[in-house]
Amino acid sequence: MPKTSLVTGAAGFVGSHLVDRLLAEGHNVTGIDDLSSGDLKNLPRGFDLHKIDIRDPQVREIIAEINPDLIFHLAAQISVAVSAREPQFDAEVNIGGALNIFEAVRAISGKDPKLIYITSGGTAYGDPELIPVSESVPVRPLSPYGASKLAVETYLPIYRKLCGLSYSIMRLANVYGPRQNPHGEAGVVAIFAKAMLEGRSLKIFGDGKDQRDYVFVGDVVEAIVKASETKREGPFNVGTGIGTSTNQIFTILARHCGYTKLPVHTSPRPGDISRISLDSTKAATELGWIPKMILEEGLKTTVEWFGSQEYEES
Repeated sequence: MPKTSLVTGAAGFVGSHLVDRLLAEGHNVTGIDDLSSGDLKNLPRGFDLHKIDIRDPQVREIIAEINPDLIFHLAAQISVAVSAREPQFDAEVNIGGALNIFEAVRAISGKDPKLIYITSGGTAYGDPELIPVSESVPVRPLSPYGASKLAVETYLPIYRKLCGLSYSIMRLANVYGPRQNPHGEAGVVAIFAKAMLEGRSLKIFGDGKDQRDYVFVGDVVEAIVKASETKREGPFNVGTGIGTSTNQIFTILARHCGYTKLPVHTSPRPGDISRISLDSTKAATELGWIPKMILEEGLKTTVEWFGSQEYEES
């Protein structure tokens, strides 16, 4: 029997790639997305999408009607800068929205769906002393966004006791790839690639020596799907274990884009961490997952996708 799956944030970057994968595997898939940052163009034509905020009480009725086997919760307020300016709004969306979904699951009778919670590994650990960082390292977020996403993790074992909720927690590194929003702040690869292809000047916050762990979206979707097929709860780091500086990302993308301008360095952003990479040994051991995409090839693939979009729009 095909599984019934619900994806929140379905029209977003990672969410839409996950939708494609689940549909390809024969799942009956329904999405929830308020389209505040997601894009309908990311989804197949005719896809069953409910345009609604995850905080809306009607979400509970939708979930009850769908009666899913699997719930993939990706919808969130993802901007660190917005969370610093509006921490209450950030908490309302990320914590309040998640609790709205958990309560919907709690009300379902006769079925025990599994929930896969997608969160941020980069913000959970703050600025760790040793990298790559494993799940055993104490979490200490440095932004309201990191705090709100981590808070949801602490509710999951409580809901397991309250209603038998089965779950897995996925802590993602910096995801990049086709469909990433180039107009936000969270996707430096997308922002740089689009600007370079358009010949615009670029700025780098700080000296550009800050390091992030960049993992390709296809690898991330593979990890999420593997987690949905197990009873392992995690949390699971999903990254490459390799730190790459913003300056290095700039250089590689510039080569693939034929971009010759130099970046403008500006003041660092508050809440940003200086370096992070994730040790995914636990995901390898318990889920059988390892990242496959090499950064150079992944960046080339991403540039080619953005280039094709420019061609289609012209």
